[in-house]
Amino acid sequence: MLFDQTVTFLHTSNLKAIAQFYEEILELPLVRDQGVCRIYKTSADGYLGFCTHLEMPHKEGIILTLVSDDVNGWHERLLKKGVEIPEPPTHNAKYQIYHFFFKDPNGYTLEIQRFDERLG
Repeated sequence: MLFDQTVTFLHTSNLKAIAQFYEEILELPLVRDQGVCRIYKTSADGYLGFCTHLEMPHKEGIILTLVSDDVNGWHERLLKKGVEIPEPPTHNAKYQIYHFFFKDPNGYTLEIQRFDERLG
């Protein structure tokens, strides 16, 4: 049995910076503003929420992966918006993906990737 939707919630201490990054840089639609939490639509049934009341002491090991067929287009768009991207998109033969990484204002690692073979 599958779930209807997924929401990943992460801590932020700066909702203003998060709103600017996710709404203006990534251009994700804000679907719910709960005051201390902002929830963004990332795909047909996937959501990402940032809350000031959650405590998550470690950012290491967390990667938010956004899957898109247009990895190069995202790379160009983000560079034009001033996002620091340490490495250009590359193919990873081990995991059979094409991808690149960058950081959000919280210091979380984001990845935009395309699978060589679609999931599901």
